Formats: sequence, C-alpha cells, structure tokens
Amino acid sequence: MAEIRFYTGDNFPLELHKVRIVQKLDLVPVERRAEAMAEAGYNTFLLKNKDIFLDMLTDSGVNAMSDRQLAAMMVADDSYAGSATFTRLSEKLEEIFGTKYFLPSHQGRAAENILAMTFVSKGSIIPMNYHFTTTKAHITRLGGSVEELVIDEGVKITSDHPFKGNFDLEKLDELFRCKGSSIPFVRIEAGTNLIGGQPLSLENIMAVADLTHKYGKLVVMDASLLQDNLYFIKTREEKAKDLSIRQITRMIADKMDIIYFSARKLGFARGGGIAVHDESLYLKMRELVPMFEGFLTYGGMSVREMEAMTVGLEETMDMDVISQGPLFIKYMTDELVKLGVPVVTPAGGLGCHLDASRFIPQVSQTEYPAGSLAAAVFIAGGLRGMERGTISEQREEDGSEHLASVELLRLALPRRVFTLSQVKYAVDRIKWLYDHRDLIGGLRFVEEPSSLRFFFGRLEPVSSWPEKLVKAFRDDFGDSL
Repeated sequence: MAEIRFYTGDNFPLELHKVRIVQKLDLVPVERRAEAMAEAGYNTFLLKNKDIFLDMLTDSGVNAMSDRQLAAMMVADDSYAGSATFTRLSEKLEEIFGTKYFLPSHQGRAAENILAMTFVSKGSIIPMNYHFTTTKAHITRLGGSVEELVIDEGVKITSDHPFKGNFDLEKLDELFRCKGSSIPFVRIEAGTNLIGGQPLSLENIMAVADLTHKYGKLVVMDASLLQDNLYFIKTREEKAKDLSIRQITRMIADKMDIIYFSARKLGFARGGGIAVHDESLYLKMRELVPMFEGFLTYGGMSVREMEAMTVGLEETMDMDVISQGPLFIKYMTDELVKLGVPVVTPAGGLGCHLDASRFIPQVSQTEYPAGSLAAAVFIAGGLRGMERGTISEQREEDGSEHLASVELLRLALPRRVFTLSQVKYAVDRIKWLYDHRDLIGGLRFVEEPSSLRFFFGRLEPVSSWPEKLVKAFRDDFGDSL
C-alpha cells in the first residue's frame, strides 16, 4: 500500500474504490428517531432500517462486495454434492492457509457450535485473550468456562500500546500448570471484538501457539477479524514490515490447528467455516455439519455466497483492500480525540469505539451506560451503533449482574460503504451529544432474555431523558434534521 500525501497538508483517508451502485438513505426528524428508539425497546438491534440513517451496528454481512465478487456469483454450481463451487472455495483456503480440510457452515457462530460440541464438556476451561458473546455462550451452555488472559493494557481505554489484544503469556503458562488437564484448546481471537477490535502481534500469536503445543493442547483461531489484524501487524510490527500480507497469513496459519471464521467479516460474504490441517480433527467434526448445517459441500450456505467468499478471501490478501476499514476508523477516532470525546485508543478494527463510562459518568454500570449512549447517539443523529458493555454480558448464576470490563459503544465502519462526508457527519453529531451529555440517563430491562440479551432484550429509560434530548436538539438545530 503506497502512502498518499496531499499537497495542501490535509490528512484524511482516500477511498480506493469508485461507487457504481448506490442505495438511497433517509434521515428522519429527531422526533421520529426518538419514537423509533422507544418502539425498539431502547435496543438498537430492534430498530427498523427505514428509521436509520447510517447503520454502524456491525460490519458483519454489510461490507460492500466488489465487482469481481458479484461477477463470481453468476458462475456458482448448485450441485447438492460435489459442487465445483465448494472445490474452488476449499482450494482457495488451502492456498491462503495451507489447510487441507474445510468444513463449511452458514456463519461463524455455527462453526463455534460445532467446535464446542466436539471439544467442550462439563468442567472444560477455554483460555482466550478475550471472549466473544456467542463463543462464551456455546462454551458455558455445555458446562465449560472461559478464562480471559488478555494483557492488562487490553482493558485500558486510553493507551498507546499497539497490540492491546495480546495474551499474557505468564498467566497462560500458569493456567496450564495449574489446570492443564481441563483445557482442550486455547482460542486466539485475532482482533478482540469486545474491547475495541484491538489486535495481537505476530510475535505474541507465535508464542501462544508454541506454549500451547508444548503442553500438548490444540490452538484454535477465530479469524473473523483477521484482515484488520493483518493490517496492524504489517503497519505496527517492526519484524513484519518487510513481509507480505500473504506471508504473514501463512506464518500464522501454519501455527494453528484449527481456524474458524465468519465470512460476514473475513471474505465479505455471508457464511463461514472451519479449516484444519489434520485429518483426524476434520473427521471428529465432520458428521456435525450435515446434522446441523447442510451437506459437506455447502454447509447451509448459498453457493453464490461461497463464490463471492472465494474472491473475497483473495481480496483480503490485498493491502489496499484491508487498509480501508482501519484507515477510516483511525480518522474518525482521531477527529473525536481532537474534540475531546472519550474513545478507545489506539484505534483498532471493526469501528470507532466510544467510552461510555467517561462519556456519561453519571450513569452507573447497573443502568447500562453503553446501552444508554447507543440510544442517545441514534436520537441525536440517526446513527445505529452496538452496545458492547454490561448488556452484552450475561448474569451470574445467582442472578447478579456480571459487570463488563469496559462500557463501549461501537460505531462500525464497514468497508467501502460510507463516504468521508458521512463519517464527518457522525463526528459532528457525536460532538453535539457530548456537549449535552449531562442530559443522558440510564436504562432498565423490561424484557430480559436469559442469554444473549443484547440481541432482543427490551429496556426503558429510568427518567424522561430522551424527551429532554429531543428538546435540546430542536433548540440548537431548529428545523434541521
């Protein structure tokens, strides 16, 4: 990726694509945004798209496909068994990862289910740098538990550490020595979703794999966010600066026993799968695919999506492609820092992450500051983000809240979707909200699922703060949207 400098001295990311298909957006009035938020039970997952201006909920399944991906979908082979589409996808994964065997699944959490059912039992302990919501749910459902071993820097909101997702190797070694018999595998999340999309270094990944193999255990990588992590390794790690993205990928993959991923993130398509080197591991999991997903050559996926995924995986080896997300996220993060808005630093992958604990310190964790901030940001600007705090956790067995390590609002920037002017609009509305942050109050549950409550739980405000926010908006913006 060549560095692009501007003669005027300006510093902003340049879109390395041109727009050929567009989708009309609508920005509804602030009163309607407040109504829509109430109708959704103050849960951004339950908002309807017609009320959303910029959908920053996630990058899963909403990254823009390339022209080459769309073209590839036209040559898909619909054969139930022995599909040429499957062969092309499997061969691409072998080319990139060096893996001989591939089990397709309809998305990443389906792959997690297969892994958990194969390797997790009551009493199992799964060390990981940080958990992800569905990963933890699959493990605990089967009687296992998660041990988070991210370095202390990982949960510091403001930092200059380039790899806050790294494992604490001493803690991992101690866990092996004390409870190694209960550990079936170590899970590496290449890009820690819940703490700001923070990456691991190549050096740390290799060290974790070596230590785990020393104790005779499997190394499993969740590669859903691998593309961002590859970018950060290439740009932040001195030892990797002269390596190609393809070389870095292969060095990582050669150390893994199992690689699974959501193609909604890795590959810019809708699907997922499990890639393995060893035939015995493949055979252990194979029978679960036709039982829960689909036949072995489609795994619940559309073959058209599989063709798009094959091209998307190849595009993931292109630095110009994988740089677009991190560069725009960094721009948005840096602009908010200039304006004094509290965000996670350094900028990671996935999106820009607002620190709800500092943004609205008047809201206690038991009243869900990240959820409150998500609702407030939508009311202020029609921006749909995702709560990544205590609502995203699940209660303890005694019914008490498990308070999250961090309270974040993630504003995802899917690749090649938003323009720079839209990012600037988001920054403007967030700054306005920050200047009116004293108006924001907390939330409480009125309908609370027992697990994964952030998906479909419903809440209500503890006071009339949304109405006060709408009034302040009208006072400042008049008739403007």
